[in-house]
Amino acid sequence: MSRVHINDTARTLRIQLLIALMCVAMLAYFVLLGRLAAAMIASGRAAAVGLGLAVLIMPVIGLWAMIATLRAGFAHQKLARLIAEDAMELDASELPRRPSGRIQRDAADALFATVRTEVEGEPDDWRRWYRLARAYDYAGDRRRARQAMKTAVELQGRQ
Repeated sequence: MSRVHINDTARTLRIQLLIALMCVAMLAYFVLLGRLAAAMIASGRAAAVGLGLAVLIMPVIGLWAMIATLRAGFAHQKLARLIAEDAMELDASELPRRPSGRIQRDAADALFATVRTEVEGEPDDWRRWYRLARAYDYAGDRRRARQAMKTAVELQGRQ
């Protein structure tokens, strides 16, 4: 196994461990909020009951957001693995970069134009949408990157 692969694997494991720890911390926080809300509601005072109900909504919304984010992350990881197996990952390693490490705007725009043409040629191929999402990300357009990735996940799910 190459040294680069070992470093990538170790980095991935560290990130996954950090995500797991953050999820456990959030769950503990949600439990504490729920207990606080229950105590407020149990007090029987109108203001405390109202505030307790409002506080009780926060863990529900937080849990929903955490689950939605994790589901999206797992779906994106699956697509990244599949695209790597197909040797279709978008290679930006040779593109010129700014001192910050970001790809220079002109190079990112040129890459984006190439990938957009691929999508126009095969609009029902999730792989093309995945590559478009990566190109949007390289160009710094996170909103469109998320939308393109969402399209890639939906198209891949239909297969």
